[in-house]
Amino acid sequence: MNRLIFLGLLISSGAFAQQKIAINEAEEAFVKNNLQLLAQQYNISIADADIIQAKIWNLPEASFQANVYNPEDKKIFDVGPSKSFAVQQLFLLGGKRKNEVEFAKSNKELAQLQLKQLLVDLKTKLRETFYSIYFDQKKLVNIDKQLNFLTDLVKAYKVQTAKGNIALKDEVRLQAIVLDLNNEKLQIRNSISSQLQDLHTLTGISGEIAPEVNDDEADTTIRKQTLNSLDEIKQKALENNADYLYVQKAVESSKSYYNWQKSLNIPDVTGGLQWNQSNGIFKNEVNFTVGIPIPLWKQNEGNVQKAKTLIDQSQKNSEFKKLEVESNVTAAYQTWQNNYDAYFNIQQKDLNNLEAVYKGMQDNFRKGNVTLIDFTDFTNSYKETVLKINEMQKQIVISAEELNQLVQTPIFN
Repeated sequence: MNRLIFLGLLISSGAFAQQKIAINEAEEAFVKNNLQLLAQQYNISIADADIIQAKIWNLPEASFQANVYNPEDKKIFDVGPSKSFAVQQLFLLGGKRKNEVEFAKSNKELAQLQLKQLLVDLKTKLRETFYSIYFDQKKLVNIDKQLNFLTDLVKAYKVQTAKGNIALKDEVRLQAIVLDLNNEKLQIRNSISSQLQDLHTLTGISGEIAPEVNDDEADTTIRKQTLNSLDEIKQKALENNADYLYVQKAVESSKSYYNWQKSLNIPDVTGGLQWNQSNGIFKNEVNFTVGIPIPLWKQNEGNVQKAKTLIDQSQKNSEFKKLEVESNVTAAYQTWQNNYDAYFNIQQKDLNNLEAVYKGMQDNFRKGNVTLIDFTDFTNSYKETVLKINEMQKQIVISAEELNQLVQTPIFN
């Protein structure tokens, strides 16, 4: 814990040379360096290899036949004129190879959708972390502003307390506010330290970094509103959400798997040529050979039944995922709307009045026009209000990012 606190103090105080990074730069670094994303991309290469493998024909089989032991002359490897040589090739019937290739291709499409969803999830986490750090840093700025005034005030009170001009309880009352602000500051610093570690992991940037957001840009981000109604947003989510598209594609993949397993019940043909030196009707005769299993039973029926069950299962999963996506979109939309309305119900003049009154309280307290109790009560209220406002701004952005994560297509203007 001490190490984490120390790290937070260093980061917030600028003890390290920090690299300022904008959101677009963070996203570029994420796409280029994120190890989890890079590892997931290999699954597509693996799926490509499965497609190649499914297209490969079985190797032809060559056989050679000759005498090993002559019992009459008692000679070993007395080959004589009785040699024969044959080449055979297995020919798959019933579209087995085609069905296997189609199944392999569907698996590649599933891998691509998994990569897309991972990209969306990690990018959402990146943006949420980035903006969360920004708004938490704004909290620190406000706390530091209050601490600068109160710390000087406590120093002055200590002097007056030592002279007997002010009661010790008044000094202690001010010190309690300073202690509370420092504790709040420490918690925010620790949160920023943890989030910075997440940002390092996501972007792959090893040096010290600090999110940089222009205040006007942040205000624009907060004020963004949806372009569509809730019903339209849900429809867009069903059209673009990679998780939902994955379960839909899983239905198609399970059908491809069923077709492949069903085709395996169709007997295959083995055909070839055989050269026989002297054991046939003619010398050096060349024969053709054909072999086919006798279909007395369906040897792959168990796998066919399993594949059929997988289709039913994947269809139910698709129906469930549709309900889940629609429900999550509704909840995310309502959360964003609630956060948005709660913040923008606060009038700008009320925020301006809050700052003006706080400054007036400081000036009047210096002049002795405000009692210590009134000043400390207002200071606590001011601190809580400002931190809540910063938190409300942060939650608007985070809830919008969560909605974007579900819809996966632009819905904010």
